[in-house]
Amino acid sequence: MQTALGIGALSRFGFALSDPTRTEILLLLREGPGYPSELADRIGVSRQILSNHLACLRGCGLVSTCPEGRRTRYELSDPRIAHALDELLGIVLVVDPSCCPAAADQDCC
Repeated sequence: MQTALGIGALSRFGFALSDPTRTEILLLLREGPGYPSELADRIGVSRQILSNHLACLRGCGLVSTCPEGRRTRYELSDPRIAHALDELLGIVLVVDPSCCPAAADQDCC
């Protein structure tokens, strides 16, 4: 049963990362909480598109909301997600440095 739970959790995480916009949202939220309008502006997408992706990330359990008056702040649902993203990014750059030519040029790996 634990294996089935692990498979489902990793599949949801992989699904969340399978879209570049969702990945960018997660990487921005890794730096700290954000508001939808600000995130949409930083990423360069409409608020509706961002809202759809945030709903997906909430459904995957990766982000949570905190109402603040008329606004809603989004943040990673657990600080360990930021660490997991850092580790995953580091592993990907070691395994395939060509996926990020700027990083390969800097010999950061």
